[in-house]
Amino acid sequence: MNGSNLREGSRTRRIPFGILIALALLSSVSGCGYRLESGTARFTDPSVRMDVSPFANRSTTPDAGAVVAACLREELRRSGFRGTFDNIGPNYLIEGKVREVRSDVFSHGADRFSLENRLTLVVDIRVVEVVRGGVLWKESGLSETASFFSGADAQYTEANRRAAFEEIARRMAVRLSQTLRVLL
Repeated sequence: MNGSNLREGSRTRRIPFGILIALALLSSVSGCGYRLESGTARFTDPSVRMDVSPFANRSTTPDAGAVVAACLREELRRSGFRGTFDNIGPNYLIEGKVREVRSDVFSHGADRFSLENRLTLVVDIRVVEVVRGGVLWKESGLSETASFFSGADAQYTEANRRAAFEEIARRMAVRLSQTLRVLL
């Protein structure tokens, strides 16, 4: 019985010792210049200015860069960004490039014409903290895909293609916004 009491007593002594080690590690990390603050504090700060210019467009879709940037601004607002979008004196600069918007045939109908197509958006992005001059995040080849139906009527096919493009631009904006919320 005395042996089990000694074991229980040694466990309770280890728990406070473990807490002390964890606190020491946290204080040493904060002493090294790392910030232990929530990323959402800066994200919701109304004084933060962000420049989200239209993305460069290397695709055959005429307004792809502008649409993706507009969707990103809209999604940033929707996800809680309270700062301003301004290209004069921004804290953060978001640059992007739409590399391609590709349409692939996914299935054929009985008449050998395409029935379902798959639209793919490929984007490169870079986020720069202007004050410190450092790149916070850089990613190449981010992609989103959506399907759309085609038919003999060109207007029907193009309307479906445009709806699919707007859907993948919105999905891409959600992904980018979620990452920016964590970064900032």
